[in-house]
Amino acid sequence: MDDQLALRIQLFRDSGQVRPQVADFVTAELTALIDEGAPVTEETAGMLTSHLMMALTRLLDGEPIEEFSTDEQVAAELADHPAAVERARRIAERAESELGAALPTSEINFLAMHLAVLAQRVTG
Repeated sequence: MDDQLALRIQLFRDSGQVRPQVADFVTAELTALIDEGAPVTEETAGMLTSHLMMALTRLLDGEPIEEFSTDEQVAAELADHPAAVERARRIAERAESELGAALPTSEINFLAMHLAVLAQRVTG
C-alpha cells in the first residue's frame, strides 16, 4: 500500500469518521489484495477504500443504505467479472462476521465494480 492510501485511511480513523475496527478491516482487505499482486495505491484503490469504509460505518451506525435504481445495470456490467463479484461477496461475508455489518446487494455490486476495475489494472 502506498503512503497516500495509508494516509487516507489514517485520516478517516483520526478524524473519527470511521471506527478503528472499520479502518482495520479495510486495511486487512487491501493487504490481502496486495498479497495477491493487485496494484493497491491511492490512484487505483482510493475510491474503493473510501466507499467501503463509509458504507461499513453507516451500517454500524444503524443508518439505512438505500438500494440503487441502477442495480440491474451494475449487475449486468458485472456479468463479465465473476471473480470480482465473488470477491465482493466474500468481503461482505467477512464484514458481517467480523463487524456485524451486513452489506446490501447494491453495496456488494458497487464493491465488485471497484474490484473489477482494480483487476483490469493487473491484467490490462
